Amino acid sequence: MRICTTLVLGFICLTAGAIPMPGQTSEQAEAQKKSPEESQVQKPDLVPDEIAAVPNRPTFASTALTVQRGVFEVEYGFEAAEGHQNINGLLKWGLLRNLELWFLNNPIERDAGVAGMGDSGAGFKYKIFSQARARPVMGILYVATLPTAGSGLGAAASGHSVQLLLSKDFGKHHFDFNEGVEFVGRAGPAGFDRNHFTALSYSFQLTAKWGYTGEIAGFSRTNASTPATMTLLGAATYNLSPRLVLDGGAYFAVYGNLPRATFFAGVTYSIADLYHLHRTRGTGKH
Repeated sequence: MRICTTLVLGFICLTAGAIPMPGQTSEQAEAQKKSPEESQVQKPDLVPDEIAAVPNRPTFASTALTVQRGVFEVEYGFEAAEGHQNINGLLKWGLLRNLELWFLNNPIERDAGVAGMGDSGAGFKYKIFSQARARPVMGILYVATLPTAGSGLGAAASGHSVQLLLSKDFGKHHFDFNEGVEFVGRAGPAGFDRNHFTALSYSFQLTAKWGYTGEIAGFSRTNASTPATMTLLGAATYNLSPRLVLDGGAYFAVYGNLPRATFFAGVTYSIADLYHLHRTRGTGKH
């Protein structure tokens, strides 16, 4: 895609700019060198070992960060647009320190008057290394599409996608960049069609509770009936607690076979540390 090169160059420039600014204290400069996880632990309102949510919502881009080891987390939301509505979900579990298992499902989907269950998916996210000085967090994401949708909905065939994930913090400013390839199964003949996915998202914490995010994302052409798409997204987030985050906003189609405007809202909630349930109960956390 044409936007891919521009986004990559922009992300590299932003990453290269992670140096102390004039007037910055040594403590502030040192804090920039620490990984997001290290910075999070030192927040005064976050108790050590407390569970904290790691949302992928509300953007199409996924963060390179993973949930804490043992933590089971859910993300659910809904979309509403002309001719399109759905409820979409993502279940995540931190199997290992840097390995997160995924299960995706669309329990309800409605497109062009046809309603039913949508496709599902399963996969994993692996964090290769954490942020350090000018180096961003890097990870990979693999998802297999499971054709569970009813007739007239979904891809009607299995598929696969692999993405490279990069995430970088500059103080309260956070960037996520994704670049990947998707193999879309064909409903009739055997084989796969292929497209490429590119996304760059930016988020900023306005206060301890409120934040906002913006994104540009798109897919290249898949086949003759599925042209390239590009969307612009804007959303607000609200942290009810470290483990519970709400979001709401809209994304707009720049081009492609998409509704002109799609509105959404959702929630990310870290339910429990499955490896230490006795400790969770003992501290009064739910």
